Amino acid sequence: MGEFSDKVFEQVRRIPKGKVSTYGQIARLIGRPNAARFVGYALHVDEPIDQDASPAPCHRVVFRDGALCTGAAFGGAGGHRKLLEAEGVTFKDADHVDMAACAWDPSEGAVGVVEDDLPMAPPEGFDWKRELGEEG
Repeated sequence: MGEFSDKVFEQVRRIPKGKVSTYGQIARLIGRPNAARFVGYALHVDEPIDQDASPAPCHRVVFRDGALCTGAAFGGAGGHRKLLEAEGVTFKDADHVDMAACAWDPSEGAVGVVEDDLPMAPPEGFDWKRELGEEG
């Protein structure tokens, strides 16, 4: 894995059970705000090889409107939803996470920075409404 993927997986490991993040949010947290698609690619292609690293809960990453992955990801149709439901994530309909209830706020309980100077909170000027697709 490259540096980009390493940073993606480090952030994804921070998402607690019962919460979800978006591809865009992860991209912003690693300082690459226009790289949401690359975050998805990294999560799909670059699996960590480090046996000492905890598994990254990639199923906790959804599209900005709360939409789930379709197709073969996470064990096939319905797999993504089953994994999230098992962790207590709630849904507003069959295909969308209730983002108002389950969106991860990376600044909760965070003080300072983690190892390697990765951000513990969104960068200054972070727009939650835009991130969650609530722009009017």
